[in-house]
Amino acid sequence: MNKGYTPHINAAAEDFANTVLMPGDPKRSKFIAENFLTDAVLVNDVRGVQGYTGRYKGVPVSVMASGMGMASMGIYSYELFSFFDVDSIIRIGSAGSYKDSVKVRDIVIAQGACTDSAFAGQYGLNGTFAPIADFTLLEKCVDYIKKTDIRYHVGNILSTDVFYTDAESGISPVKLWGKMGVLAVEMEAAALYMNAARAGKKALAICTVSDSLVTGEELGPQERELSFTDMIKTALETAV
Repeated sequence: MNKGYTPHINAAAEDFANTVLMPGDPKRSKFIAENFLTDAVLVNDVRGVQGYTGRYKGVPVSVMASGMGMASMGIYSYELFSFFDVDSIIRIGSAGSYKDSVKVRDIVIAQGACTDSAFAGQYGLNGTFAPIADFTLLEKCVDYIKKTDIRYHVGNILSTDVFYTDAESGISPVKLWGKMGVLAVEMEAAALYMNAARAGKKALAICTVSDSLVTGEELGPQERELSFTDMIKTALETAV
């Protein structure tokens, strides 16, 4: 059913481009629209979750925040896929490194997204679903970033439901997931990948490493802005 507006997005069905970039932070949506898109128009501001549609290199592209966590990403990506004719969503956000080799400022392109969430339980599957990126988006992204001097990694990440943990003993999740080759942790990609799979649409998560859970190093505000610019450009080049 293509009705356009939803409880969380007040827009016409045609207001969004085929591809939507989704940062977590609404302010970052505004930053991208004002600094990277031409002729950008605000198409949604329900709950302050700003969505814009403009052009990048002449191609229509939208950008709208997802909020934090899989519940929020689950709502917005579902509605964009189901009611606004959106074909592809590219998540752009931050992640914490789980590996010595994955440094702050590096970009992680999520080929797959492990999760500790119960999000997949809604599908009633007799097994464990493996959320993965769309290969065409993944391939295009890697082809672009190979031509730059940006440090990047392609592989598995963890999408977790928990930012602050009450665990007081046992082996660190950094070691547990890291020994399985998981590169970094964030909070949205798995829900996005599952919604895309269910809708028959495309999704990719591209994350900047903002801190290392191995070394304790983290980026300051100005450093984040510079590093995130590389991620935004990579996502836009993938979108067009």
